[in-house]
Amino acid sequence: METTVPAAGRADAPPRRPGVLLAIACAAQFICVLDTSIVNVALPPMQESLGLSATGLQWVVSSYTLTFAGFLLLGGRIGDLWGRKNAFLGGLTLFALASLAGGLAQEGWQLVAARFAQGIGGAVLVPTTLSLITAGFPDPRARARALGLLTAAAASGSALGGVLGGLLTGLLSWRWVLFVNVPLGAVLAVAAVWALTGRQPGHVRGRLDLPGSVTVTAGTALLVAAVILGEERGWLSAPALGCLVGAGASFVAFVAAERRAEQPVVPLSVLRVRPVTVANSLSALTGGVLPAMMFFLVLYLQQVLGLDPLMAGLALAPAAVGIALGAQVASRTIERLGPARLFQLGALVAAASLFWLSRLEVGGSYWTDVLVPSVLAMAGFGAAGLPLTVTAATGLGPERAGLASGLLSMSRQVGSAVGLAALVAVASTGTPGASAEALTQGFGIGLLAGAGLQVAACLGGFALPRRPHHPS
Repeated sequence: METTVPAAGRADAPPRRPGVLLAIACAAQFICVLDTSIVNVALPPMQESLGLSATGLQWVVSSYTLTFAGFLLLGGRIGDLWGRKNAFLGGLTLFALASLAGGLAQEGWQLVAARFAQGIGGAVLVPTTLSLITAGFPDPRARARALGLLTAAAASGSALGGVLGGLLTGLLSWRWVLFVNVPLGAVLAVAAVWALTGRQPGHVRGRLDLPGSVTVTAGTALLVAAVILGEERGWLSAPALGCLVGAGASFVAFVAAERRAEQPVVPLSVLRVRPVTVANSLSALTGGVLPAMMFFLVLYLQQVLGLDPLMAGLALAPAAVGIALGAQVASRTIERLGPARLFQLGALVAAASLFWLSRLEVGGSYWTDVLVPSVLAMAGFGAAGLPLTVTAATGLGPERAGLASGLLSMSRQVGSAVGLAALVAVASTGTPGASAEALTQGFGIGLLAGAGLQVAACLGGFALPRRPHHPS
């Protein structure tokens, strides 16, 4: 049977340096999320240097997303079973070595393979950082502030990928969008060895559920692959439909495996914990809205307002300030407002700002039509993200922190992949041509659809807890 190691005995004390732990967790979250988009600006020089085809370029981006989303749940479970320090250092080592291999790549397939490995390392790192915070900050107020910073770090990575990618590619070379992770990884590894204890309170002893792990990882990866192939080759193409059928079969096999497993990777009883289920559902529903907003705005700034890629990235950098402010305000008000009201307030702010953005014009002003509403939207995303993180991370207790973190991270990544593809498809249907007017119209329709998703999420927020849950 699966058992929890008691705090007095095998489990070590809480981290010696909570501030350092928080800095380590935020930095790891930032670089893992950053790598979903940092390569985008570097794709043309990558193609020229390595002779990549158009399909190869797509897989430089998609290979990371595929394994990152697919292995998140397994990564969280590894942290529970093998110790969060061990999981963190293992994931970080794989991530840094894969980044080094990608930067040294001489052939296109080597770069794609390195990105696959990067995604696996990131999938172990991200849920481990979240479980480190939930276990390392037992005080509810301190935990809320720490999770607010972690939320801001992750969202900032998503917002700043294009900026940093443009700077590194322009000032150095495309290889540095990968090499940059190596010194960062080395610093984080040294800090983690010093600051983290061998085993965190709530560490679970048991064995890895191999059938459940394989089927849920395959199902998630195939679902994301179906979205990627649907965008690339058409939604009714044989590869996309084949992956979709394979995903469905894998999830059915996963449920069957969990019913029989003595130590399931996801006990089916977890799916009956209402706060956790609601938080993950809302995370999946809105996961694609933020990356879609950034996608539309980057194209609008370049293709309509005529900015170069680096200037377009810099123009959107203030959005990272908005999401940090939103997350910090949320961390200070969640005890008073509760997860439900806070999430609904943030979702409404994001929805209103997206509606503002949907009124973009060909001759629009960056300052009033892009800057102000994008910062407000990001503040809304930051405020709405924290209640979901707190609810999902604390709803299962510290002994299942890795599982809770993996579930939440997986729902976000799958929601991001599916939601982004859906909103881009909606925008494309509203673009009857390639003129600036047609493109702007399409972007507006996509942003309006994103606002609709936020309103739907706001209504779903009534199912969230009215007060924060504090596990004993």
